[in-house]
Amino acid sequence: MAWIVLLISGILEAVWATALGKSEGFTRLVPSAVFAIALLLSMAGLAVAMRTLPVGTSYAVWVGVGAALTVAYAMATGTETVSPLKIVLLVTIVGAVVGLKLAH
Repeated sequence: MAWIVLLISGILEAVWATALGKSEGFTRLVPSAVFAIALLLSMAGLAVAMRTLPVGTSYAVWVGVGAALTVAYAMATGTETVSPLKIVLLVTIVGAVVGLKLAH
């Protein structure tokens, strides 16, 4: 169950990071509200997962999932360029996250 909570928290990290970018310095209400809600839920989920999972593993998975999804979303929406190297590096991040799960 902790792994599922951690994965959802990582997804929410990508949501708040993307919303933060769209908030234009907290001048836009809806993205700012999405940022705040997703941030609170993401941090709460990370804290819950850390009750049973090691801190280092939890944090690395949370950041890895969030970072990979944030970049993938930015590339899919055209706000960030796509390159073969970026795709390889994203796959590497995902592979590291899976490796941490398998090593646990």
